[in-house]
Amino acid sequence: MKVSVVLCTYSLDVYGHFREAADSILDQTYDDVELVIVVDGTTKVYDRVREDYGTRDGVVLHCNDENLGLLKSRNKGTELASGDIVAFTDDDAVADEEWVAELVDTYETHDALAAGGKMTPAWVAGKPSFLPSEFYWLVGVTHRGFADGPGEVRNTFGANISFRRDVFLDLGGFDPNIGGRKGDKNLQGGETELAARLRREYGEGVQYNPNATVAHKVFEYRTDPVWLLKRAFWQGYSKRAMETLVPDSTGEESEFLGKLLFRFVPDRTKRAISEQSGSQALKALSLLVFTGVVGLGYLYGTVKW
Repeated sequence: MKVSVVLCTYSLDVYGHFREAADSILDQTYDDVELVIVVDGTTKVYDRVREDYGTRDGVVLHCNDENLGLLKSRNKGTELASGDIVAFTDDDAVADEEWVAELVDTYETHDALAAGGKMTPAWVAGKPSFLPSEFYWLVGVTHRGFADGPGEVRNTFGANISFRRDVFLDLGGFDPNIGGRKGDKNLQGGETELAARLRREYGEGVQYNPNATVAHKVFEYRTDPVWLLKRAFWQGYSKRAMETLVPDSTGEESEFLGKLLFRFVPDRTKRAISEQSGSQALKALSLLVFTGVVGLGYLYGTVKW
């Protein structure tokens, strides 16, 4: 089973991080891996990529004529790929060396149509003491309450998700109007929308393997409280939009909200009281604040959608 990993990039500012991401794919323990690099319309970046990776075996290079956005770039990468499986990660992520092997094992064990794994945090500027693990999804990291273990889920994060290539192409790929740098920039959920179509057309979700790990770099700006609050607001907005655009895609959010309100908030509060811990009290307060801000974003979304 050949696996093509599509990696998109577009800015020289993150080129060092992109190289670390690309090298992590080329250093996989699984043998049959193809790296498809799509540069999104930036000639200077493409020149660097071609210089560094143009002669490497198992690497396919492409530069868009103009900036098309992440989702169109991923679709293009899939068209260029030759693998049985097409996997996606980001230029600010680093794949564990067993990542592809674990994904392949998931496909073979479950005869899966799609598979994904766990996003772990790489705290570049240190872990923020106020951010509860229930809201790690704000920084692109698998959060507490996502899944109890391996099994079928609606979707995993876009930096750690894969599909059988023929199924991906049959579905028409990602919808470029859902998030990315084109379309509505405040929308998040390209993989959510695609996974909903997968469920609708094939009757299956994404097989989750928590051992297939990818580390997501959490830069300093992503730990700023103001940035996180804005992120929470637009995530709430996106969830409302998804309800309108993809009515069958919001079940997991409703389930997580129930866990948040009736399990995680009481649990955090009890721990703060019993341990008399300022840190736990801060996380409990943050849990309430972030939940409220997501709710505000959702309400704003009802006006727009």
